Amino acid sequence: MGATMGLGARPLNIPGEEIEVERAVSGRPHEGKVLAAIQAHADDVPFFCGGTVAKLISEGYTGYLIQTTNDDKCGPTTSLGETVLSNEHEVEVMARALGFKAIYNLGYRNHFLDGESVLELRCRLVFLIRALKVDTILTFNPRAEGERNPDHWMTGQAAEAASWMAGMNKDYPEHFAAGLQPHGVRDLYYWVARHGQPCNRVVDVSAHVDQLVEAMSANKSQGPAGSSGSRLRRRLAAQGKRLPPLERAGTDDESVDREYVRLFLLRSFRELGQQHGLDYAEPFYYVRPSDASQINRDVEAFVAEHAVPLS
Repeated sequence: MGATMGLGARPLNIPGEEIEVERAVSGRPHEGKVLAAIQAHADDVPFFCGGTVAKLISEGYTGYLIQTTNDDKCGPTTSLGETVLSNEHEVEVMARALGFKAIYNLGYRNHFLDGESVLELRCRLVFLIRALKVDTILTFNPRAEGERNPDHWMTGQAAEAASWMAGMNKDYPEHFAAGLQPHGVRDLYYWVARHGQPCNRVVDVSAHVDQLVEAMSANKSQGPAGSSGSRLRRRLAAQGKRLPPLERAGTDDESVDREYVRLFLLRSFRELGQQHGLDYAEPFYYVRPSDASQINRDVEAFVAEHAVPLS
């Protein structure tokens, strides 16, 4: 199971560092940019960054979903194969809801990613970053406190290393022989997956709550979303009770499941948003790697101001 243990995690505001609020913008200012959301499990993206992915795609990004494990340990049946298949189908539904262009499933064993070759995983991510020309990555914080799932920290660490290594011109030269070029990542959104993990940015996802609810509800094989609403309704019916708020949008199972998400699973997003004057928000630790072009611009500006003729 991936995201569910961290659902509603309270972010840690870093002492002395102001929280930046990333608000929705009109138009498509990010046209031509590419993002990759790199998750370990089917439920990671919808619970940690689904609204932000939908926001960035609506603002012009092309989005790709990369999943490192096959989710074979997280599902309702005893068959590993059926579990993998059900999760794959649900990831496809989730990806369509959020607007991803394509999915890349790397297929490593669920819960055993730390037993795989980190060099191989990193190389595969470097290849995808270069091939897709990824500018922005959303993934696990590779150094966050309280992370117990090895799939999570391995995914975050490999993604972080690949994000800068993909921009180097001597790593994996066979990529260049195949026609790829160096391409480094410009910024990273590390999501908050556990209580007390650091946060320096919150993203306004208020306009994309319907997409977020659809993405969460798609995850029926694992986690607290999926079919929780319809299961709760059946349990109450057996006791001779009903919960009217679950049926506000309709009485079919899918409507009830989505209303359950709105009532219970979006609570932390509402509370975080209200702290910053927003309806709904998602927390991140945002990192922008050293921008060589900005350094060059600073140098040229300094030269223009201070250079004098040779005597």
